Amino acid sequence: MPGPTMESEFPVEPQSLKKLSFKSLKRSLDLFSPLHGHFPLPDPESKKVRTSYKLNVEYGGIKGSAAEPSSNAKAGVQNQAQPASAPSNALSLPGPENTRDERTGNELALGPSIPANGPTDARFSGKSNAVVPSHGSSERNLSTAAIMERIPSRWPRPIWRAPWKNYRVISGHLGWVRSVAVDPSNTWFCTGSADRTIKIWDLASGRLKLTLTGHIEQVRGLAVSSKHTYMFSAGDDKLVKCWDLEQNKVIRSYHGHLSGVYCLALHPTIDILFTGGRDSVCRVWDIRSKMQIHALSGHDNTVCSVFTRPMDPQVITGSHDSTIKFWDLRYGKTMATLTHHKKSVRAMAQHPTEDCFASASADNIKKFSLPKGEFMHNMLSQQKTIVNAMAVNDEGVMVTGGDNGSMWFWDWKSGHNFQQSQTIVQPGSLDSEAGIYALTYDATGSRLISCEADKTIKMWKEDETATPETHPLHFKPPKDIRRF
Repeated sequence: MPGPTMESEFPVEPQSLKKLSFKSLKRSLDLFSPLHGHFPLPDPESKKVRTSYKLNVEYGGIKGSAAEPSSNAKAGVQNQAQPASAPSNALSLPGPENTRDERTGNELALGPSIPANGPTDARFSGKSNAVVPSHGSSERNLSTAAIMERIPSRWPRPIWRAPWKNYRVISGHLGWVRSVAVDPSNTWFCTGSADRTIKIWDLASGRLKLTLTGHIEQVRGLAVSSKHTYMFSAGDDKLVKCWDLEQNKVIRSYHGHLSGVYCLALHPTIDILFTGGRDSVCRVWDIRSKMQIHALSGHDNTVCSVFTRPMDPQVITGSHDSTIKFWDLRYGKTMATLTHHKKSVRAMAQHPTEDCFASASADNIKKFSLPKGEFMHNMLSQQKTIVNAMAVNDEGVMVTGGDNGSMWFWDWKSGHNFQQSQTIVQPGSLDSEAGIYALTYDATGSRLISCEADKTIKMWKEDETATPETHPLHFKPPKDIRRF
């Protein structure tokens, strides 16, 4: 061992924190372990004390001497410590035959004993009572692995849902179909297209009722008023128009946008209109007087999605700058900015009954609570495409449409993706024209309308013939939840 005089002769080399940590770990192992690289053998006295304490204090005491476990119990603990050798023991729950005074090894290996008449603690209800321990914990802590409490996953299990199928294809537009809105009476719906027309279709039969012309560029946003006989449209021509459906003509135009208008929404209780566009501003219009009430400025890029609600925050916008902003409608100022997404927030959907909403971007689909905008969780899969549109119905079925023609269906509560379908382009179209631009449910939530790049409108409904046997639910609760 070199003395202090020799150490001072050599310069001390700078070492990283990681290297020093490893050195410290090695020194500790050299001091306390009989063999370097091997974990110390379990101490039987310590194991007895911990076992008796666990059984008596945490599980309310068990008949029989827990401090001196029987040979069966020892065998059970050893079986538990070797996870690959006896999977049947690890997964078996103690049945009524194991509830006698001398406890068997299985009960020790699984933690608390469960009475024959059923579990009394809510934590052990459900199907996942016996959770197989991870290999790492059982190899490292040979003694504590047997008596560790194992909590089943608290992630909500999705309910089974029937898959959705395409039952109608409507063709009639001469360009990409970019927007859709359903009439509140649920009798017709309208679509806006890159062919600069707005077409009105019968919802039940899919027949064309009317074609409206007036825009000089593609129609990007549509909304139908529930209080008036008005329909509102917005397009790449910077125009926002109000159509009177009794006369089938434009009665008002709202001037002020400096570039194309990409999204449009109506306030549910007040007669005001919101439009967002490429000028990075969400403009608030008085429907009757055509006056601009506010220009909600703060985004750094195109405002491509907007929705409104009756209470604060009354306006929520998503932008290509990857942020979501909550707006105070009284003062026209930002209330909050959500910066969770890494890519453009092209679509958002508010749940019809719950106080939460989902936002979609190319990186992830995220769920936020309202009114504060707290992040809840990511959806459990990634669509791996640009998500242009999303919608959710009363039953909690959320659908997202991608730029590559993929349409994914999600369980709202758990975030489980229960169906992945791919749209089929109509004959004569290129495969690259499989893209979904707009999605909406009808008023009942039982029919879904998708607007696509192959110039068609497709209608979808649940498959009545599907059962849990023909389409089983494949759900694995997530292990590592990202909290951002």
